[in-house]
Amino acid sequence: MKLAFLYAGQGSQRVGMGKDFYENFPQIREVFDTPVSGVSIKKLCFEGSLEELSCTSNTQPCMAAFAMAVTKLLKERGITPDYSAGLSLGEYNALYSAGVFDESTLLDLLAFRGKVMHETTAGMESKMYAVLGLSDEEAARVTAEAGGNVWAANFNCPGQVVIGGESKAADRAAELLKEAGAKRVLPLNVSGPFHTPLMKKAGELLGEKFESVHFGNMEIPVVFNTTADILQPSENIAQLLVRQVQSPVLFGKSIERLHTFGVDTAVEIGPGKVLSGFVKKTCPEIKTLSIETVEDFEKVINELKGENHEH
Repeated sequence: MKLAFLYAGQGSQRVGMGKDFYENFPQIREVFDTPVSGVSIKKLCFEGSLEELSCTSNTQPCMAAFAMAVTKLLKERGITPDYSAGLSLGEYNALYSAGVFDESTLLDLLAFRGKVMHETTAGMESKMYAVLGLSDEEAARVTAEAGGNVWAANFNCPGQVVIGGESKAADRAAELLKEAGAKRVLPLNVSGPFHTPLMKKAGELLGEKFESVHFGNMEIPVVFNTTADILQPSENIAQLLVRQVQSPVLFGKSIERLHTFGVDTAVEIGPGKVLSGFVKKTCPEIKTLSIETVEDFEKVINELKGENHEH
């Protein structure tokens, strides 16, 4: 068996995420007890309103804390991945699972990333749409033809592309995409045009921040969002993370890449099953498991231990 850990991105957050882990596993409580910008992650995750939790500057460290706690518990049980990947902010958790970031660095980085993304988009009239039923190439071509500041931002899986940009340009692209035969074009509830050139300022600020960050050795390969591949000799992680915030996420191609590396089982870590859905549509031969609750966690442990026993 070749195993990949996949980490969910923004949009999957829900109030109460991680609460059952907090109650059942004292060893991960300090992760949730950490304050971020003066507010405890525990309070935001377990007691906050969804609106408060969904503010970009809160979502990112909270999602990271949840995924980090689950990753620690899996490692405690002897389960480590052969590869790792994550969607957008999930990529930082993938790097944590690979030993690149320690806990405090991960939380600090995502609190900072959330803050600069929030500030970059404050006052910006922007929209993002999910486009269903067109190929990647067709969706990108029609979006480019709409003119103005709008781009294809996420290539999630076959038949699902997200576009983003300034509101008027995004609305125009949405109309053209419908005319081009998209089955559905759905507005997304996000606070900015993420993974587009409009996020350049956030990228620059992240670049400055990375100058003072310690990057540990990568213990397992991570498949990156912007390249859909593992780190190449000519690349460094900081550059890829700066690019990631303002460039398209190639998640469908990342799943295909994991498949070419021989991955046959993927565990999605985080609330919801969005990434498992992408895997099923991209490479249905990869078996997907997901961990959102303690019950899920125990099931996954039993299943993976059984698989390892057989191999």
